[in-house]
Amino acid sequence: MAMEIDSVVARQRVDDLEAAIPFYERLTGRAAGRFAFAGVRLASVGPFLLFCGSDEAVQRVAGVGATLTVGDLAAAVEEAVAAGATVVMPVQPTPNGHRAVLRHPHGGVYEYVGP
Repeated sequence: MAMEIDSVVARQRVDDLEAAIPFYERLTGRAAGRFAFAGVRLASVGPFLLFCGSDEAVQRVAGVGATLTVGDLAAAVEEAVAAGATVVMPVQPTPNGHRAVLRHPHGGVYEYVGP
């Protein structure tokens, strides 16, 4: 059975998180959920993940092309690796579930998140 990706979240670095949030809330019609992780301030607004912080802190967030939400993270990682992906960061807990970072065979780096 093929892995199912439930949604794709676009990542956008912004200079001023609080100044950027109203645009994305209006664009999506959704309220922002704010949180912090590893020295980075983030806001989830519909299909967008906005983030800001020092260059050093945002490197691990900015180096990922998109976030892929999956229903079964362990199975998704296993299937992606079997298909040729490599694990950049193994499954670990985050403020909003669990995550793993994988490099796809053609070079793209993606964060997989799930319960």
